[in-house]
Amino acid sequence: MAAVVPLLVFFALVSSAVASDPDLLQDICVADLNSGVKMNGFACKEASNVSAADFFFDGLGKAGQTNNTMGSLVTAANVQKIPGLNTLGVSLSRIDYAPGGLNPPHTHPRATEVVFVLEGQLDVGFITTANVLISKTISKGDIFVFPRGLVHFQKNNGDVPAAVIAAFNSQLPGTQSIAATLFAASPTVADNVLTKAFQVGTKEVEKIKSRLAPKK
Repeated sequence: MAAVVPLLVFFALVSSAVASDPDLLQDICVADLNSGVKMNGFACKEASNVSAADFFFDGLGKAGQTNNTMGSLVTAANVQKIPGLNTLGVSLSRIDYAPGGLNPPHTHPRATEVVFVLEGQLDVGFITTANVLISKTISKGDIFVFPRGLVHFQKNNGDVPAAVIAAFNSQLPGTQSIAATLFAASPTVADNVLTKAFQVGTKEVEKIKSRLAPKK
C-alpha cells in the first residue's frame, strides 16, 4: 500500500498539470497588461489599483459587423479585454455570422469550447485525430461542444444572420486558423512544403497566399 501512495500523488500532480489553466493562489490577480514581467499568464496589478472596471466588459451585447471575406466576426471577452479574468481559467466570445458566413476551420490550443446559439441556425463540426468528422445542425437555444485542440468550424447556411456565445475553460484560449496559419505565416512557409502537403502546384499555393496575406 505504501508504494501506491507515491503513484497516487504522481497522478494527482499530472492531472493538475494538464488542466487548462493553473489554479489561482489568491482571491484575485487582475492582469497588469502593461507589465514587462514575462510569465505564464500575466503579472498581477497592485491591489490598490484594482477597480470594478477590471471585471467588466459590455462588448458582447450587440451584433458585430460581418461584411468581410468570411462573413463572420469573433468578439472576444478574454483576459486582454477583462483583466480580472487573469488566473480564473474562463473566457467568452460572441460570434456573428452573415447568411452564408463561415467561421473557418481552426483550433484553440489551450481550451475546450462550448457554444450556445443565440439566433439562427448553424452547421458545426470538429474532426478527431482519426480524421472522423463529428457534425450537427444546431439552432437557437442549442449547445455544442468542441474538444480542446481539435480542428472545428461553424457555417451559417441559412438566409438570416446567426450568432452564438462561446465559452472557454481558459482566460486566453488562443486561436489558430488553419488556412491563415499555413498560407499567411510570417516568414512564409516554403511553397515546396505546401505543394507537397496539399498535392497542388506552386501557382495554386501562390494564389492562396496572395488572397490570405494580411491587408496593409
